[in-house]
Amino acid sequence: MDKPYDLIVVGAGIVGLAHAYTAARRGLRVCVVERDAACVGASIRNFGFITVTGQGAGDTWRRARRAREIWGEVAPQAGIEAIHHGLYLTAFRPQALKVLEEFMGTEMGEQCELLDVAEAARRSSVLRLDGAQGVLYSPHEMRVESRTAIGLLAKWLAEVHGVDFRFSEAVLEVATPRVRTSRAVLHAERVAVCTNTDLNGLFAERIAPHRLRLCLLHMLRVVPEPGFKLPGSVMADLSLVRYHGYSHLPAARVLMEQMRREEGESLDNGIHLIVVQSADGSLVVGDSHHYGAAPEPFADERVDELILRHLNETLKLQQCRVSERWVGIYPSSPSTDCLIDSPDEATRLVLVTSGTGASTAFGIAEDVFAGW
Repeated sequence: MDKPYDLIVVGAGIVGLAHAYTAARRGLRVCVVERDAACVGASIRNFGFITVTGQGAGDTWRRARRAREIWGEVAPQAGIEAIHHGLYLTAFRPQALKVLEEFMGTEMGEQCELLDVAEAARRSSVLRLDGAQGVLYSPHEMRVESRTAIGLLAKWLAEVHGVDFRFSEAVLEVATPRVRTSRAVLHAERVAVCTNTDLNGLFAERIAPHRLRLCLLHMLRVVPEPGFKLPGSVMADLSLVRYHGYSHLPAARVLMEQMRREEGESLDNGIHLIVVQSADGSLVVGDSHHYGAAPEPFADERVDELILRHLNETLKLQQCRVSERWVGIYPSSPSTDCLIDSPDEATRLVLVTSGTGASTAFGIAEDVFAGW
């Protein structure tokens, strides 16, 4: 029989790795089992944007704040570069500025600044501020290159914390303390199942009542002119009617009515602008949201055109060449940002259902262990 572990984690995405890290920090013996040869899912197909400001009030915002702290500790130890910090969210409409003013009156506005246009222009020459009403600046955000960060995090967990990884191995059955895979039978006192989009596999009967759907999103890599430098991550008005930390404010309801009239096509495609910059100077730009039980894998060029229009309306780009396009996919819930379920006392099912895994997973893992 294989040696018993204290914890087996099913899934090597950021949610699984966060649970592995949290357990290893407690001195537990950990094994991560991943069906693919490497993590190729949502955890590498995103912005690498650890977002705090704008997350939903309550648990999501609290977990994001804690996750940001942990990323700040872990990244340098794991050799993960922090590409840039901070967030600039430009309000182009007067009603968007009212949303930001309301946001600044909440506890979530702590340490943020509401800049006038002149100050925002002084801080960055690449923000397009013609007609802008103001700019929210948040110091809390951090950006890593998700394509490499996940692999580096796994490597560090193995080399420094002694976590065992079993890649290219599917988990077929979990009956804690027994875990049956496509290659072996493993044993552990506890099991954390972090299987992201696999809604019809392990514990499908427990997932089904939560009415989860899959969300497909478009993303692009854009090459700007040489020397182009973002001041931090960038968003604009559409984010104010999507991120719950803003959209649940009273002023956001009025903004949504205006956006529905003016940007109905973008809203129909779930578009809101996020722009981050990679170390090579390229921009990662997105995104959109299309929902279903099995979203079709065909990318509509019109969606990309809309995203690129919002990009050019928000930044002063002399060059905007698309070098890559891809789609991401994650589970989505109509009622919660994170599903934590207990099939039994020794097993936890953990799915981030809001596309905020990079931003909240470390905080979620701490909550799971605190309640275990």
